[in-house]
Amino acid sequence: MSPALPIRIEGVSLRADGRAVLDGLSASIGSAGITAVIGPNGAGKSVTLRVIDGLLVPDSGRVRFGSRPGAEIRRAFVFQKPGLIRSSVADNVALALAGARLGRAEMRDRVAEALRRVGLLSRARDAARKLSGGEQQRLALARAAVTEPDLLLLDEPTAHLDPAATEEIEALVLDLSRGGAKVILVSHNLGQVGRLAEDVLVLAAGRAVEHGPAARILAQPRSPEARAYLAGELPWMSCAAAS
Repeated sequence: MSPALPIRIEGVSLRADGRAVLDGLSASIGSAGITAVIGPNGAGKSVTLRVIDGLLVPDSGRVRFGSRPGAEIRRAFVFQKPGLIRSSVADNVALALAGARLGRAEMRDRVAEALRRVGLLSRARDAARKLSGGEQQRLALARAAVTEPDLLLLDEPTAHLDPAATEEIEALVLDLSRGGAKVILVSHNLGQVGRLAEDVLVLAAGRAVEHGPAARILAQPRSPEARAYLAGELPWMSCAAAS
């Protein structure tokens, strides 16, 4: 994998149903590691991921990947719900390579390696929709990883999973990041943010209100909006301290 160049979000605005979802959002996101995007519901986190990916076109502003055209950046998106096709586990991974013009043997080898990486190689012929929730999300990560993305976008990938499945997904995300993919993660799980992210971008009302090292922002946020959000989401800290 080749690293994605710094991602620059420049004055991005987007309206939907008469409401400003993104309101002049600007941020510069580094080219390596894991960046977490946090903030209250309605802050524009998921929409920001979709704009970065090109799934949504903003009304104004732009997203730049250093000096490289966006078309050159290999991107993969993993959603809260995997969106699997009614076919086998292997077919779901192969779908991501449909336009890659690979030979049959290379396709088979890459799919097998992606499934091995997420611990699902033995389930390759099983129906994808019969997997557990955690297994389905691991399959979604395999489908993303098989494309060898420069940029991996994750929208609350563990929101509906139990602690054990969440731990498995987090380990895979770290593995993909260490393998060279830039990861941008939206999460309401601040414990997860603290475990995974090097830096945190805080959104509120469609704007970036703070961006800095994860440890500092989670412990000592400087903006009023970040302090208010974290004050309402801090029970996880109390539970961690008590355990």
